[in-house]
Amino acid sequence: MKSGIHPIYHTINVIMTDGTQFQTRSCMGKDGDTLRLDIDPKSHPAWTGVQRIMDTGGQVAKFNKRFAGLGLKN
Repeated sequence: MKSGIHPIYHTINVIMTDGTQFQTRSCMGKDGDTLRLDIDPKSHPAWTGVQRIMDTGGQVAKFNKRFAGLGLKN
């Protein structure tokens, strides 16, 4: 490997959405920095099989109102 061209690889702390934490090695930030996850395998629908729709600012209602008439016609 060439010297001086690779990123610095160090230990960081990762905090999951449920509060559990662990240490891993990464190029992100500086040694000892903390990465707080918004989505992880314990909360993401792709892994849990449970889908939750979070309506922030009425976006889901706005979408439903806009596309209510769209679909198959009898």
